[in-house]
Amino acid sequence: MKILVICAAGASSTFVAQRLRSAAQAAGLDWETAAGTVQGVTPSIADVILVGPHLAERAEELREVLPMPLVILPDDVFTDRDGRRTLALVRAAVADDPALSEGTS
Repeated sequence: MKILVICAAGASSTFVAQRLRSAAQAAGLDWETAAGTVQGVTPSIADVILVGPHLAERAEELREVLPMPLVILPDDVFTDRDGRRTLALVRAAVADDPALSEGTS
């Protein structure tokens, strides 16, 4: 599964993506994580999109054009140093989507 973390410039999303990758690996999940910008998002770029909290106001606009689950990250996401809370958010989003839930445990 591929998870894309987006923010305005791609800098803060890089930290979240790296921490999420580490947490997923520690949980035995073969997930790919990447960071990007809102401008670079396309409908086929990832299985799940995580949106930086500073872009929350764009969520509805993004949901209208993106077919995959979209998760707005909480304001304190940058304090999730080991990525486990972010991993839990992704797992919850995936559990709500039957097409993605296979092979995620």
